[in-house]
Amino acid sequence: MAELVEFELSNGQTILAEVEEPDLDDSAIEPIARDPEKPWKRARQSLKASLDNLQPMLADLKEKLDDLNQEADEVEVKFGVKLTGQCGAVLTSVGGEVTYEVTLKWNK
Repeated sequence: MAELVEFELSNGQTILAEVEEPDLDDSAIEPIARDPEKPWKRARQSLKASLDNLQPMLADLKEKLDDLNQEADEVEVKFGVKLTGQCGAVLTSVGGEVTYEVTLKWNK
C-alpha cells in the first residue's frame, strides 16, 4: 500500500515521498503523532543516508565504464530509484528486472 514518508535533507528541510512499503516490520519508520495537517510517517534514515545505499553500485558501474578500451567522450547512465521507509533507496524494476540504459558517445 502506498503511503507518504517524510525524508530529512542535508540542510534540515524535509521532502515527502509516496512509497510502496513491503509487508515488513515498521522499524525503519518512526511513528509521529497523528496531525490532520501531517498525515504521514517519518523515515528514520535521511534522504542522503538512503541514497548512500546506491554508492557502491555506482562506483562499480563507473569502474567498469572507465575500463573501456576506447574511453567515451560522453557517458550517460539511466536507472530508476525508488524510496522506501524500510530500505532507503532501491533500484526499481519493470517486469521483475532492473534495467540500466547506458549511452556512450564518441566525438571524432
